[in-house]
Amino acid sequence: MCGRYSIYESMDHYLRQLSLDLVVINGYDHAPINRFNVAPSTRVEIIRPVDDGLSVDRVKWGWSPFWAKGKRPDPINARAETVLTGKFFKDLWPGGRALAPANGWFEWIPDPADPKRKQPYYITSANGAPLYFAALAEVHQNTEPDERDGFVIITAAADQGLIDIHDRKPLVLPPELAREWIDPTTSPQRAATIVEQGCMPAAQFRWYPVGKAVGNVRNEGESLITPMNNENHQGQLEF
Repeated sequence: MCGRYSIYESMDHYLRQLSLDLVVINGYDHAPINRFNVAPSTRVEIIRPVDDGLSVDRVKWGWSPFWAKGKRPDPINARAETVLTGKFFKDLWPGGRALAPANGWFEWIPDPADPKRKQPYYITSANGAPLYFAALAEVHQNTEPDERDGFVIITAAADQGLIDIHDRKPLVLPPELAREWIDPTTSPQRAATIVEQGCMPAAQFRWYPVGKAVGNVRNEGESLITPMNNENHQGQLEF
């Protein structure tokens, strides 16, 4: 998974689609989020369990344990195959489970004739429903952001036609599994099963080429997710 995604509906929209039984205890802006080009190290909304229910927080995309800070850029993704057993993310598992709501994500496909030339693609749900990326987060509820705070998105191996776009994809959970993922009563064993088996299949996504303006982190707006030539192309690469 490349390091860009979109989240542009209001938080109410993402929460309603989850049909949550848990109470969202903190306030949040009801206006559309309007982020079409979320980049690493920027702060963006996530949903996470807390003692009295759920909390919506704006957290930096990227995280490292204290002993790895400054040695390299904070990773933004964690591989499903190793995240539960590896040393790097052990401080986040299982208590740091969170959701990163989204509308889609971007991948860049090298031209076989010229690897330096890359075409961005946008991947979103086939039915227009919001996406929920399984995430792990560290958040300290202070008046100011804490330098320890951050989150990573769990990624899984791509399947079917999506392998043509990238060999990894976000661990996108359907609403019923997304609810389980952030339910404090969900056991670590059940959460591990969700990581291993819960990702939505490629058939539930569509993807199409978009303009190269998304490559600049300063660019924003709906035009970044508009199909090139106003056409959708599922499972088809173009250069």
